[in-house]
Amino acid sequence: MEKNSKIYVAGHRGLVGGSILRALKEKGYTNIITRSHKELDLLNQAAVNEFFQSEKPEYVFLAAAHVGGIGANSTYPADFIYQNMVIGFNVVEAARKNNVKKLMNLGSTCIYPKMAEQPIKEESLLTGPLEPTNDAYALAKISVIKLCTAYNKQFGTNYLSVMPTNLYGLGDNYELQGSHVFPAMIRKFHEAKASGEDIVHLWGDGSPLREFLYAGDLADAVIYLMENKNAEDLRTPTGDFVNVGTGKECTIKELAETICDVVYSDCPERTCKMEWDSSKPNGTPRKLCDVTRLNNLGWKAKVDLRRGVEIAYDDFLHGDVRK
Repeated sequence: MEKNSKIYVAGHRGLVGGSILRALKEKGYTNIITRSHKELDLLNQAAVNEFFQSEKPEYVFLAAAHVGGIGANSTYPADFIYQNMVIGFNVVEAARKNNVKKLMNLGSTCIYPKMAEQPIKEESLLTGPLEPTNDAYALAKISVIKLCTAYNKQFGTNYLSVMPTNLYGLGDNYELQGSHVFPAMIRKFHEAKASGEDIVHLWGDGSPLREFLYAGDLADAVIYLMENKNAEDLRTPTGDFVNVGTGKECTIKELAETICDVVYSDCPERTCKMEWDSSKPNGTPRKLCDVTRLNNLGWKAKVDLRRGVEIAYDDFLHGDVRK
C-alpha cells in the first residue's frame, strides 16, 4: 500500500476497525474511507455493490461484524450466523467485482474445534466439533475464510485472512449484557469500587485458559501483513489465513485478579472478593494460538497483559466508551 492508496475500513466504529483506522492514520495513510451503519448497511447487497462501484477502494480491511459474548451468542445464534455471513459475502464479492487489489478479512480463533490440540495451529480448522456457545458465529467466520481462499484460487485475488485471539482495547463495549469477558470485568470491578461493594460476581469457575491480545497490536499486525505479504504467504492446507495472538495464556481467574489489581491500584487499602457462579458456562476449557507462522512472517505482539489492562481501564475512565 502507498500512503495515498484508497483504503476502505469496514466496521471503523468497532473495537477492531477503530484500532485499524487509528493505526493507519498514525502510519501516515491519508486516503481512508469509512461509512457508518446508517450510511451503508453491509447486509444490503445492492448498497454494498453501489458503494464499491462509486468509491473504487484499492485496499479493504473487513473488520465489520456482529459480535458479543457467551450470553449474546447463546441467545441470538440466528443473528450471529446470518449477519456475519452476509456481511462477509457482500463485501468480498463487491471487492472482487470492483478489482480491489488486496483485502484483509478479520476472523476469530473461535473458528477452531472446542477440543483442538493446544496451542492451536491453523491446520486444526474443521478437525472437530465447535464450541456450542458460539458455533453460529464461528461457522459464519469459517465461511468467509473459505470464500476468500476460493476466490484466490478461482479468480487470482489477493485476499488474506487473520484469526485474532480474544481482543480488548480502546473503544471496547462495556455493556454488561453483550460484552466479552475482559471489558465486562473492567466495568464490574470499577462499579464495585465506585459503590463500595466488597463482592464482584463472575461467570463460571475461573478455570478456563485464555489468551488476550491488545487490539492496537492486532492493527499493527494486519497493516504489516497488508504492506509486506500476500495471500500465498499465509497459505495452509485449510485456507489462506494465519493466527494472530501473543502465544501466552492465563486463567480467567488470573485475568480477574490482574484487572482488580489495576482498578484498585490507587487505593491499595481497598479491594473486593470474587464470587464465581459455576452454574454459568465456562466456554472452551483452553484456547491458545500457535503463533509460530506469524512470528516467522516477521511480526510479534508488543503489549503485555498488565500494560494492556492499564491502557484499557484508562480508556474506560476517560474515553467516550462506557455504554
